[in-house]
Amino acid sequence: MGLETEFGITSVLDSHRRLGPDEVARHLFAPVVERYRSSNVYWPNASRVYLDVGAHPEFATAECDSLHQLITYDRAGDQIFHDLASRCETSLAERGIGGKVYLLKNNTDSVGNSYGCHENYLVGRDMPLKSLSAQLLPFLVTRQLICGAGKISVPTAGAPNENFGPGYCLSQRADHVWEGVSSATTRSRPIINTRDEPHADSSRFRRLHIIVGDSNMSETTTALKVGSTLLVLEMIEAGVDLPDRELSNEIRSIREIARDSTGTTPLALRDGGTATPLGIQRDFHAAAVRWMEDRPEPAEGAPGTPRDQLLPVVDLWGRVLDGAESGDFSAVDTEIDWVIKKKLLDRIAERGGLEITDPRLAQVDLTYHDINPDRGLFHLLARRGEVATLVDPDDITAATYTAPTTTRAAARGRFLTAALDSHRQTTVDWTRLKVNGDGGDEIVLPDPFDPTAEGLEHLLDILAEPSP
Repeated sequence: MGLETEFGITSVLDSHRRLGPDEVARHLFAPVVERYRSSNVYWPNASRVYLDVGAHPEFATAECDSLHQLITYDRAGDQIFHDLASRCETSLAERGIGGKVYLLKNNTDSVGNSYGCHENYLVGRDMPLKSLSAQLLPFLVTRQLICGAGKISVPTAGAPNENFGPGYCLSQRADHVWEGVSSATTRSRPIINTRDEPHADSSRFRRLHIIVGDSNMSETTTALKVGSTLLVLEMIEAGVDLPDRELSNEIRSIREIARDSTGTTPLALRDGGTATPLGIQRDFHAAAVRWMEDRPEPAEGAPGTPRDQLLPVVDLWGRVLDGAESGDFSAVDTEIDWVIKKKLLDRIAERGGLEITDPRLAQVDLTYHDINPDRGLFHLLARRGEVATLVDPDDITAATYTAPTTTRAAARGRFLTAALDSHRQTTVDWTRLKVNGDGGDEIVLPDPFDPTAEGLEHLLDILAEPSP
């Protein structure tokens, strides 16, 4: 499993003027370029740190083989980029420019642009993508009910939300997808991207690339987003009999669902029937409860998410659905992003007598996603004990510079760490490690589950050679 997060970026100078996104991104990545001669690098923790199209800083986690490991490395990405932003502010101050740099773990900016959080799941090549997508799409379209990031939506002429009134949306990405399944990523964003880049042995594996999900600040929401999807994929691959809930129009449905926290919006099905988002999620949740009774537990030391990490996911999943049915989300108001944020916005709006369209609420909405732990509202709520956490902060810090030990990321991490102290030039990607130049060599890493990598020790010996 892996997560890719594109961060929003902006700055405010001491004079209240803003640097353009391209300019502030260039300052942000200056120390990366200085050290690696590139703005597209693999970090010592085996993850990828790079500047994506549209001046979006992006972090792609190293390969992870359990849910809590993935959440730890996702949070490590926040910390890595916060550290870069802090260094950027110091550099701007030294140059007499000054100001603050803001990195936002959200999915939309103030002028309607969208950027994503992409989920990657390794699935078997023998599962036909068409069949997989048909079973998975109803779950993904309705999943925002349980793990959306939430957003204030104000209609804009020509935008996907122009036919809706102002209000609170469950998901930030729902208005920005246009197809169910497609090979596109930006021109016509799909729910499932079919670009066939397995980054592994293509005869055995497929990388399922899901690009409809929101970026989450809450660790427990991330656990629910990824963990529930993992369980549904496991059931599909195991041949579990799942309900047939194919939607007749996924894109219309996903926009309507985003504006209904009760989950009662009637959805037309391809078989001529109807269903509700709550009903569809109830069906998948019930199947997951049954699956957990029979699910094989990974052997000790074997890849896979253990039962004790998934049982809380199934419990939280059910509690969110109970909240949608009753209208009372107090049982999950420290665990689910869209609920946490709405509670905060409602409290501020009531205290100040503010309408949903008030720009002060829009600022609160945005500041919730500021990854700066001293400034972001989510982090303020965490310090007050108003949001739940899941992974150890010390583990997150360690994950900023050490790779996962249970996947091939371990080999990449050892290689990258050795390369930092070597005079040799190297080339690294997800499946290849290479020492360039005379006397160099390379190895391929086709198995994501192999942390050792045959030939790695030889490459490390080359890197350890003294300068000529």
